[in-house]
Amino acid sequence: MHTVWKGAISFGLVNVPVKMFSATEDKDISFRQIHQKCGSPIIYAKSCPVCHEEVAFDDIVKGYEYEKGKFVTFAKEELEQFAGEANKEIRIIDFVRLADIDPIYFQKTYYLAPGETGANAYSLLMRALQQSQKIGIAKIFIRSKSSLAAIRVIENCIALETCLYPDEIRPVSQVPNLPQQPTLNEKELQLALMLIDQLTTAFEPEKYKDDKREQMLAAIAKKVAGEEITVAPEAKRPNVIDLMSALQASLEMVKTDPGDETNPAASSAANSVRPAASSATNAAAGAVANAATGAKTAPAKEPVAAGGRRGRKKASL
Repeated sequence: MHTVWKGAISFGLVNVPVKMFSATEDKDISFRQIHQKCGSPIIYAKSCPVCHEEVAFDDIVKGYEYEKGKFVTFAKEELEQFAGEANKEIRIIDFVRLADIDPIYFQKTYYLAPGETGANAYSLLMRALQQSQKIGIAKIFIRSKSSLAAIRVIENCIALETCLYPDEIRPVSQVPNLPQQPTLNEKELQLALMLIDQLTTAFEPEKYKDDKREQMLAAIAKKVAGEEITVAPEAKRPNVIDLMSALQASLEMVKTDPGDETNPAASSAANSVRPAASSATNAAAGAVANAATGAKTAPAKEPVAAGGRRGRKKASL
């Protein structure tokens, strides 16, 4: 893992040196835009529409558009005054229960490891959080943005969840067409509750797969190998004409085989190509990686180029 931030957690007069690592990774398949005529990747240049010339990085400043076409500009040194990067502090303000926080506030998860001299203080904070069953609410400045954060423990590791501020959450009242006082059919409600009960299980994240990603990786592998690809048609769903019939049919389907993802109510396109997708996933992932690094791959019928997203620059001390 690459360190993305270094600093310290502070609560009261206690200081806990930590290093931050990203806890998640984006596995989206990234496509480059290619010139169809010659197969070359498209590049973008920063240019001025008034001067009609390309602008060098050193000649670019940041500006805020306060009215249409009117800007106030800020030099790098001016923006650094607000950055707070030199502080390098995760300052815990309050301790609360995790259950009190709606998941809508959570953004991204980071793991925090103790610094070179912070093992004892790190262990103390982790144990205190575990025994109190509380999490810390903190403020941090990371990646050029001030963020609220939740400090909690995940499998004997202190983790930080960046959170949205309250004014960044849109109120539910802005959602159109929400029913105010719905009139429900009691029989339909009971069937819905029965369906939920039949489908209720322990959360096992390992059983959920990104079928569409596997299909795409399989298609990439075939393209790299020079093969043609075919897509299986979507399975037709039963034509259910009313809510009661839909609930009853769903219950019957669950009772027949509750663990079968290939039933008519589910999309069967993913399942129809899953064996091919699974066997080609590793090969396709290797092909994507090779293309991104400029490595040679097996000859294909057409020029193929692929590239991954550039990682963000790591925060410096």
